[in-house]
Formats: sequence, structure tokens, C-alpha cells
Amino acid sequence: MSLVVWWLVTVVLVAVHSASARVVELEWEVEYKFWWPDCKEGIVMAINGQFPGPTIDAVAGDIVIIHLTNKLSTEGVVIHWHGIRQRGTPWADGAAGVTQCPINPGETFTYNFTVDKPGTHFYHGHYGMQRSAGLYGMMIVRSPKEKLRYDGEFNLLLSDWWHQSTHSQELALSSSPMRWIGEPQSLLINGRGQFNCSQAAYLSNEGKRQCTFRKNDQCAPETLRVRPNKVYRLRIASTAALASLNLAVEGHKLEVVEADGNYVAPFTVGDIDIYSGETYSVLLRTHSFPTKKHFISVGVRGRKPNTTQALTVLSYVDAPESARPTLPPPVTPRWDDYNRSKSFSNKFFAAKGYPPPPKKSNEQLYLLNTQNLIDGHTKWAINNVSLSVTATPYIGSIKYGLNSLSYLNSPAKELVESYDITKPPVNPTATKSGGIYKFPMGIVVDVILQNANVLKGKISEIHPWHLHGHDFWVLGYGDGKFRHGVDEKRYNLKNPPLRNTVALYPFGWTALRYVTDNPGVWFFHCHIEPHLHMGMGVVFAEGVEQIAKMDVPDEALGCGLTRKWLMNRGRN
Repeated sequence: MSLVVWWLVTVVLVAVHSASARVVELEWEVEYKFWWPDCKEGIVMAINGQFPGPTIDAVAGDIVIIHLTNKLSTEGVVIHWHGIRQRGTPWADGAAGVTQCPINPGETFTYNFTVDKPGTHFYHGHYGMQRSAGLYGMMIVRSPKEKLRYDGEFNLLLSDWWHQSTHSQELALSSSPMRWIGEPQSLLINGRGQFNCSQAAYLSNEGKRQCTFRKNDQCAPETLRVRPNKVYRLRIASTAALASLNLAVEGHKLEVVEADGNYVAPFTVGDIDIYSGETYSVLLRTHSFPTKKHFISVGVRGRKPNTTQALTVLSYVDAPESARPTLPPPVTPRWDDYNRSKSFSNKFFAAKGYPPPPKKSNEQLYLLNTQNLIDGHTKWAINNVSLSVTATPYIGSIKYGLNSLSYLNSPAKELVESYDITKPPVNPTATKSGGIYKFPMGIVVDVILQNANVLKGKISEIHPWHLHGHDFWVLGYGDGKFRHGVDEKRYNLKNPPLRNTVALYPFGWTALRYVTDNPGVWFFHCHIEPHLHMGMGVVFAEGVEQIAKMDVPDEALGCGLTRKWLMNRGRN
């Protein structure tokens, strides 16, 4: 199977295409709708009446223009274009309080940006917990000259779903004492799942009710119809709010070829783990016998599951319409088999032609992930600071020199040597801050994510970390506390994969490296929605002097202190 040689080929192809780039221009309206995502009525955030939102299909080098109108009655909205680096347009990143103000009810904001490289991406709400409410959709950026060879493709957008409203969830998580929201009621594949029945009940003795669907049921699964002896590309993205997921196709192997919009050295597995914020392309080769149907299963990993699998069906075109799969769905691997999870993560290497990382870094940033208390409220914190994004967007504060704001101060950069990551914190009290780190342009930064025990018991959770505005090299993973001067020797500096999202495993560390080559203010946070809501994130500002010279649209900054500055501009 021929792969794109990204560093030597794709950049050239994108440059050629950009000379005649087309414009993808769309008008979207966001509003709440009654819906039946898992065969139980609830309320979703829909775009133009669709849930999930419309799929954006573009070619690398295209200009994408989205006129987004907020038709919500009482709350703002933004959309983040997950995986798009926003080179030259950081204000279009769609991170409320960081790169723009929320779009007020009744107002329209125009996102205008270039999709600079091909890949499987998605978009989602990035204000409050609107991603949990269903504000998401797929975003496919194609190569002008794709080197992968396949006969067809399918998009699989994976998510989790609660019957409790996101407003109620936000209040519960912010209460003292915290009221945990629990595990999701359902898992969804392309916005469709089944809460109170199973498609595979006829193959089980567990007493579940067999699902029956009527025409146009919103929870009915979408069947993937394939032909024998063909190759299909499955583009998979997880926008899950909480669950780590595992996907498998009964009777078929999956060849992993892309991760987070970057090609990887191909490898074949029977199933894939996918954490919130990650995207993959896998190649599925169909068999020669054309009359069968097979279950595709999506189950929970990394948390003790209390949510049944999501199922859909891979159907060969000649299989009778009334036929059902004859074998049960693949069993999801045990939720706490972390060695299996790490083994999958360690299979990733960059595809041939990708650049290796710089041999050395200029700065090292150690980020200790802990659970803490602030005035009796349970929070997540980084280096004992829980992120609190204020009403004035960071990018506006920097552009207009509003440096008196205390939240522009940087938290600590180093680990406390005496901190015992295997026990609850001795001093559980944290502080709130903007959590911003400033870096000069053109330097190499190492970020070492360090996991630790939670407030009570002996528990450490998986945290998928996502960086806006960049890809980074994943240099390695390790168990226990990071040993400075020792664990660096384990880094893969030859062919580490480029990603924008990476897992931090329980009681372990993850090391990544990136170059500050994209002036802007970029969120770096745990992609688990409740964890970010509770403060698990930081902000990277790079090229501050260039941000001051940027032509940031006034519409992006019409709130907080930047609003006051804009209103007073030109007055004596």
C-alpha cells in the first residue's frame, strides 16, 4: 500500500493547489432541537437542523468560510476546528475566552481560515460543555493527490450521550460537594445509539430486548454497505465527552494508516483504542464471500464501564436485506488492561518521509495533573493551578497590551521533587489562574505530562491531552514519576509520530516536543469535557510581539476589557 510521503510531497502538492484554491463557504445556524439519539427523546444542539452537524469536505489549501449564526435563546456559542492549525488566523480557532468572545444569541460570526494539510478532522463546540450537548461534526480535508489506494470510504464519528442536560451537568460538577455526572447512558456512532435495547440481543442470553426500528428512526444505525474484495477507508473520530473507546469489526482486520491528520507507518490490528480528541484512518479489506453481515462494535475502555456497546453493521451488498449477523459483536477488551492500551500506543511511528524532531529542546515544561479542592469545590489542576478562563480573550489582552491582568502570569514549570504521585495530595488546596505560558518564536519546547493520584483512594485516570494550533512529536511514555536526566534517554528521536492529541496513562508520564512556529494563543487541555470544565488545562502564547501586529477582527473581541478598549478607541 503506497503512502503519502508527507514532508517531501504533500507540502508541494498543497502549495500547487493553493495557487487555485477554491472557497468552501457555508451558512450555519445553531439551535436546540428535540431528538432521539439513543431511542429516548432528548435535546441536542443541531446545525441547520442536523445532528450531528454537516460534514465539511475540503481539499488541502482550500479557504473555508463559515457564517455561524447563534439561534440559541440564552447562551453564547463558538466552534473549534479540531486539527486545523489556523496558521495566520489564530482568532478563528474557536476557543471561547482564549481566541474569541462567545457569539451572542442572534449574532453571526464569520470563521475564515485555510485548511493547510490533508487529514481526518472534526469540529465541535468549545464553550461550556456544548460538545456534550451534541455540537459536533466531521471535517475531511483531502489531499490534492491522494497516495493511499482504496475503493470507498466511510466516516464514523463516535460520541457518548447522557440523558441529563449539559446545564445540569455543569451545575453538578461546579457544586460543593461535587455531584459526579456518572457514566454515559449510551454510546453513539454518527449520532445514533440504543439505550434500552440491543441489536444483538438475539445472539445473547443476557435478557436484553431486541431493537426494532421504524423507517426514519433517528436512533436507527447506519449500515456500511461494502463489496467483496475491496479496500475501504474508515475515517474515525472521537468527540466523546468522557469515555475512552475501542472499535472493532467482527471478522476483519484494520490497517492503521493515519492518526490526527498525519500518516503513520502502517500496522494491522484486530481493534483500535481511540481517546477523546483523536482521529484515525484505517483500511479495511473485505472478504471474497459476499453474502454476510458483520457487527461493528464500540465499547468503553479506561473506565469501569456502565454503558453498553454501540453497534452498527457492515453489510456486503449481496447479503439479503432481512439477514442478520450470525456472529456476536466483538468483545471490548477489559477496561483496565492498561498494558494492552500502552502496547497499542507504542505501535505508532511516523510514515516514511516525515521529519524527525529536533535533537534537543530549548525549554522543558513539566505539567503535573492533580485533583484538588478550591473553597470546597473539587477541581482539576496543573502544577497546583486550576484553569479559569476570564471574559477577556487572551489574544485580545496580548494584542492591546492589557498586561495588568493577573491571569497573564505563568504558573510553575517544574515538578516538585518530593511530590508522591501514588498517593492523594498532602495539601489538596489549589489556586485559580489563567494558566498561560509564554514562549518566544522558533524555539523547541518539551512538555512532560505527569499523572498522579486523585483526592481519595488509589486511583489515577486516563487524560487525553489536545494541543490547538500545532502538531507535536510523541517522544515516549513511561510508568511512575518522570526521572529527569534518565527518562530522556528513552525518547524516540528517530521516527516518533506527529499527533495533536495524546493519552496520559494512570500513574505515568507522556513526553512530547513541538516547535513554536505558529504565532497565537493556543489552548492545551485534557479533552475530557468534565475535566476541562473543572480546570484541567493551560494556554500557550507564542510570538507575542507578532500577535500585537495581527489584524484580529473586532467581532472576535467584543467582550470583557477588549470590548471597553474597542469602544474607547479613537476617543480623546
